[in-house]
Amino acid sequence: MYRAFLSWRYLLARRANWIGIAGICVGVGAMILILSIMAGFLEENRKMVRGSLSDLVVKPTFATRLDGKTVPAEPGPILEAIREDPRVAGACPQLMWFGMLAQGGRDAKFSRARLTEADLAGAVLVGIDVQDEFQTTELHSALAREPLFGGMPVADPDHPFASPPGYTPEGRPFASVWALSRGSEINLGTLVPNPETGEPETKNRHFVVAGTFRSSDNELDGQRIYVDRAQLCDFLGTPNAFSQVLVKVKDYARDGQAVRKDLLASLDAQGLIRGSDGRFFSREVKTWEEFRKVLLGAIENERVLMAIMLSLVVVVAGFTVFAILSMMITEKRRDIGILSALGATPQGVATLFLMIGFWDWILGASVGALLGTLGALKIDTIERWLSKTLGVEIFNRQVYLFDHIPAVVDPKAVLLIVLGALVCVMLFAAVPALKAGRLHPLDALRYE
Repeated sequence: MYRAFLSWRYLLARRANWIGIAGICVGVGAMILILSIMAGFLEENRKMVRGSLSDLVVKPTFATRLDGKTVPAEPGPILEAIREDPRVAGACPQLMWFGMLAQGGRDAKFSRARLTEADLAGAVLVGIDVQDEFQTTELHSALAREPLFGGMPVADPDHPFASPPGYTPEGRPFASVWALSRGSEINLGTLVPNPETGEPETKNRHFVVAGTFRSSDNELDGQRIYVDRAQLCDFLGTPNAFSQVLVKVKDYARDGQAVRKDLLASLDAQGLIRGSDGRFFSREVKTWEEFRKVLLGAIENERVLMAIMLSLVVVVAGFTVFAILSMMITEKRRDIGILSALGATPQGVATLFLMIGFWDWILGASVGALLGTLGALKIDTIERWLSKTLGVEIFNRQVYLFDHIPAVVDPKAVLLIVLGALVCVMLFAAVPALKAGRLHPLDALRYE
């Protein structure tokens, strides 16, 4: 009982202890706050990395198999085989091709300037079947979402390729020619191999923009153009009517990997993908994480590195506790000698000073965890207030294309940070505490 009482009195009597408490508070609070914001950014980045992909991606290799069969060029058979699995919620084919964008009609004079800028000239043409796409991906919500930088969404998200209201071939309802808005007239050009000779041939067709969209795949949003798949097939004239099939699983967390393995085996057995040929293992069916494996690995590495760097703040606070307790033991040698003479054991004396470190942790970690959690939950409000008060834009939302500062507070992570601070503080407090416990009472009293 005396150990808890004396350790608390020593803590309050010496103001230097509050430096250690403040250090632990700052360390724990900073780790929770910054890692929560980092987790929020990483979660948003995961969404951006996933982009328009569904749970699984089936990307057949259109080549002759070892058994002499040819992978079907039409998506019907592969869609039927995929939808037979009761764990599959939806599947949609996509035909992807690269094209060049230019404006026609009276705006043709702007094509030369546009074609000198590669990021504006290039476009990924994505042919889709609307209803299948809506059941499998998040395209419907992307069509209804308001754009960040001008443009107009489609008039009817349920019918995205319908002609824009008020559009007439003689002119466009919008004066702006740089922002491709609803009703803009464009020409799409591309190269397609001739089915007979294999020589590339130019293709060109006039299109009207039905509207804009905004998904979480912000970088690719500026490069992707959605077209009805039947029209794109007619435009390109290629033998393959699809490039890949996106698959949505009812419970991806539980069944994702199992569905991938079963589909790979099933499609291979039915001759719907090229499959394994003995020299390599087929990777024609992948989860979206496998499809974006490199980028997701980089995101996870950032999380680990950030946690390691921030943990150094708590280590510095532990050094502070070590220094304060070492000085306190030097000052309290007489008290240690008296306690030992009155019957206190070496373990009791060591525990007394170890409890001072424990109180440091209790106060510092509790306040730090509270402030760090509240700060993470209110970080967007705090940033807006600081930006308005200081007159400086702290967080530029146009850089990250987020309309708020994302933060994800994970209770398990908070608990691990608090317990990690306990281990760190106790390790640093143990060294001076053990030194105090080994101090002989005669030596302590003789020191006085």
